[in-house]
Amino acid sequence: MSGMLNTPAMKGFMKTCKDGWDQGWHERNGGNLTYRLTDADLEAMRPFFYAEPREWVSMGVTGANLGGSYFIATGSGKYFRNVELNPEDSVCVVEINEAGDSYRIVWGLINGGRPTSEFPTHFMNHSVRVSATGGACRVIYHAHTANVIALTYVLPLTDRDFTRALWKSATECPVVFPGGVGVVPWMVPGGADIALATCEKMKKYEASIWAQHGTFVSGPDFDTAFGLMHTIEKAAQIHVLALSCGMGIRQTIEDDDLRAIAREFGVDIREEFLD
Repeated sequence: MSGMLNTPAMKGFMKTCKDGWDQGWHERNGGNLTYRLTDADLEAMRPFFYAEPREWVSMGVTGANLGGSYFIATGSGKYFRNVELNPEDSVCVVEINEAGDSYRIVWGLINGGRPTSEFPTHFMNHSVRVSATGGACRVIYHAHTANVIALTYVLPLTDRDFTRALWKSATECPVVFPGGVGVVPWMVPGGADIALATCEKMKKYEASIWAQHGTFVSGPDFDTAFGLMHTIEKAAQIHVLALSCGMGIRQTIEDDDLRAIAREFGVDIREEFLD
């Protein structure tokens, strides 16, 4: 394994891609992952950057608070299943210019290409989550989570309704995401509209549901972001299984039970979503 691939950040990135593929969330070239490097990551990776970076590419969006940052990103049209097998072809490291409106590839995508087509969406949401978390957020992850997608066909597409269904499906949910989830109606992926709509949700939430499309989560590290995605999808699966029994929901976790969970685990549950 080359020096770049042995750095902690790249190893974590590749593992997350494999974990998502193993869950069945990334058919063909579905889904995307980005990670904002720490200073220590950058120091470890810089020796392996190209002597001559590729040209600057305008993103069409601006995140001034991310000027000068570096990101690892999956490539557009690349398959999650191939990240572990051929990372130099599937992944890139990009540098953001000081204005925060353009990137250039400094490593990876050796056979050509560009970062995920949803990189501007990721970048804008990194900017939002960095502001919302005091700089703690470093991971943005999008996956095609089948049970979440299924629920977008039957649940009201509101933050409150979706959050309540998930909270009441598994006891750990109000602990893992006590702030709830946002819901974005169906939009053409990769465009400005979905990027802006998701940013509005991510100002308040760590995760958003994309109707008929999947789940979009953030976190300070790979494990936290993946764990959030996994928890939301498993809760959705439980809800789908319960509905599929054809008997309706007969009993559930009540609102006062959700409050009790929040008290016991010391989390601030979003009270406006409770009756």
